[in-house]
Amino acid sequence: MRVRSGRTVRDLRRENRTAVLQRLYFDGPLSRFSLGPATGLSSGSVSNVVAELVSEGLVEEAGSVDSAGGRPRTLLRIRQDSAYLIGVDIGETRVRVELFDLALTELARVEKPLGTDGPRREDRYDVNVVIAHVHDGVQEVVRQAGVGSEQLLGVGVGVPGIVVRTPEDGAVVHGQTIGWDAVPLERLLRDSVPLPRSVPYFIDNGAKTLGQAEMWFGAGRGASSAVVVLFGSGVGACVVGDDLRPGRAVEWGHLKVQVRGRRCRCGAQGCLEAYAGAEALLERWREAGGCPPAGADEETALTAILAAAYPAAAEAEADTVALGVLEETAEYLGAGFADLINLFQPERILVGGWAGLQLGARFLDSVRAHATSYALSYPASHVRIQLGTLGPDAVTVGAAILPLADFFAHGGRRQPTKTDGTAPAWETSLRERTVR
Repeated sequence: MRVRSGRTVRDLRRENRTAVLQRLYFDGPLSRFSLGPATGLSSGSVSNVVAELVSEGLVEEAGSVDSAGGRPRTLLRIRQDSAYLIGVDIGETRVRVELFDLALTELARVEKPLGTDGPRREDRYDVNVVIAHVHDGVQEVVRQAGVGSEQLLGVGVGVPGIVVRTPEDGAVVHGQTIGWDAVPLERLLRDSVPLPRSVPYFIDNGAKTLGQAEMWFGAGRGASSAVVVLFGSGVGACVVGDDLRPGRAVEWGHLKVQVRGRRCRCGAQGCLEAYAGAEALLERWREAGGCPPAGADEETALTAILAAAYPAAAEAEADTVALGVLEETAEYLGAGFADLINLFQPERILVGGWAGLQLGARFLDSVRAHATSYALSYPASHVRIQLGTLGPDAVTVGAAILPLADFFAHGGRRQPTKTDGTAPAWETSLRERTVR
């Protein structure tokens, strides 16, 4: 049955369930009485939806509150143990796999380091190695938490690069900076990781998953628009709005800040990432005469340059080489932020990622000053630049949100899986017509 808007009654029921689930998730516990104005639904619709969700084990009672002159009102909340989520961050130095309940409480975590001593950078991101790490990590977190695979809503994966989707392979990753050329990651994971086909994969850009996490639960809450910057070995960004839909990943790190400038790891010249990414920053420090610790990974080396430029002891003198490199980096970042301000005119710019949080704590004020000087005055006066609040592991949280968002969009029901090899009826009929 269809209503005049073109939506079916089934569509309306799904939308009603989505509205109730989201309000209970973000604002609960709430009473049935409070859910009415919060969702815009009638009391009858709220009662029907709540009854369904309670019977399905997704919602439970959570005490009661007094009402004005009437019986106490029963409070309702999402049952956080009714389903589980896996978030995977295919990062720059490690693969992190975490298992969460519906409240995003971390129940288990596994980290697999990516080697840094190969002859080529691409060796660190060998697809077979990454797939094996995800395979082992998923098995381990499920075992640690004692969760059955049938209880999983899905596996979200944050990756470096551009993600496109094809009918044959699902999510395909184009990660030019890590040597991934059209890697059919979803198909490879599906073939390797021992999960039922009913457990979906949601694969997206890591900056996009970070943006979703900060907007839902972090420093972006309440903003009408924001750009969330992921700053690690390289830099990326996600443009997001104030609703619950996912943002849009943008290859901000490959905007040009210097014509015929430094060679970027993407192969082009003059990219912002070639000056402001942690990998490039440390390389510029070496070129200027700095001395990163021998054999140190990027995180340790970044700590070292910060300690040299901003010594803890009051009587110690700052290393002028380290300080000069960091001040120049702050200006490059400020210029990059000015591009974001002029292009998108966001209410907030949020800085995240392990390098962004570490560096931002030291020179974010300088970045703000440079961004203001390079940007148009009106949008610059209406933007707030600040650090993200979810910590360096927020990409994993954001990855886990991908199946959660899909769960909400389907009204708290898992997506139906199509039987392998069975085409829709319309496809079969039309194919028969074409061969006559």
